[in-house]
Amino acid sequence: MSAIEKVRWGVLGTAKIALGKVIPAMQKGEWSEVSAIASRDFEKARSAAESLGIPKAYGSYEELLADPEIEAVYNPLPNHLHAPWSIKAAEAGKHVLCEKPIGLSVEEALELVAARDRTGVKIQEAFMVKTHPQWIETRDLIESGRIGELRLVSGHFSYFNRDEANIRNIAEYGGGALMDIGCYPVTISRFIFKEEPARVVSLIERDPDTKIDRLTSVMLDFPSGQAIFTCSTQIVPRQRMQFFATRGRLEVEIPFNIPTDRPTRIFIDDGSDLFGAEVEIKEIPAFNQYTVQGDLFSRAIREGTAPPIALEDAVSNMKVIEAIFRSAESGRWETI
Repeated sequence: MSAIEKVRWGVLGTAKIALGKVIPAMQKGEWSEVSAIASRDFEKARSAAESLGIPKAYGSYEELLADPEIEAVYNPLPNHLHAPWSIKAAEAGKHVLCEKPIGLSVEEALELVAARDRTGVKIQEAFMVKTHPQWIETRDLIESGRIGELRLVSGHFSYFNRDEANIRNIAEYGGGALMDIGCYPVTISRFIFKEEPARVVSLIERDPDTKIDRLTSVMLDFPSGQAIFTCSTQIVPRQRMQFFATRGRLEVEIPFNIPTDRPTRIFIDDGSDLFGAEVEIKEIPAFNQYTVQGDLFSRAIREGTAPPIALEDAVSNMKVIEAIFRSAESGRWETI
């Protein structure tokens, strides 16, 4: 077998997630090679490139997009810059892996779809969890009927951060609990049900100073069941997803910040013992979800196949998120 020609990636910005997680993970990939990084501050780009062993550093995003050797772009910029710079990258002929949420609105997500169709590049929202073996196994277990017919998805995702200078706490930049972390239980509920909710009702508490949603509770009404979840940026860190069916319950221990240094665990409970004595534990070997994500997208580029997650899925997720915000304002059920 001939050696794989790795896809040459460029990274827009020096976001913490890029420097600490995504770039090091992609550098371990079989199909991915990080060739350049850009920042509006050249010194930041140069320092990041030097520390991570990236060959090229640019002092503007435009310079990176003009580099003919760069084939694909990873966009971890603040939420309000996701759609604009992803569109610019597409128009420069680069494939795009853009951090979630794909944009600030359904309108922005549809603009990305139009840009993809106009330019012919591949664009995907970076929901890394959906390609991790843990979630593939979870969906397979539920589809197999192991716990009966799924009726309820229940989730929680939270952390504590009141730093007003933090990008996640700036409302006009797309900050807040729902856009930052609530989007995960939304997409996982849709992923597991393989359906779209018809309507949603929600309750939002906003920070009195920053105005971001700091505590959001949601109920989604699916054709086959219900999903409920809470997300918060100002309570104790915690994350769990549970799936309740007619004959059992399934729980994913660390659903989103999946560790890379130990196996992950899925708990399968038939409900026969409230203390959990009969719970079966299924271990999934350690994987780096960012390595998996980058390689699957890079492979799709090399082989000319569809990305693992269609961009239309990002549009559907944004429709649910918009309805959640509308419901909090109206105090009523809102249709998707």
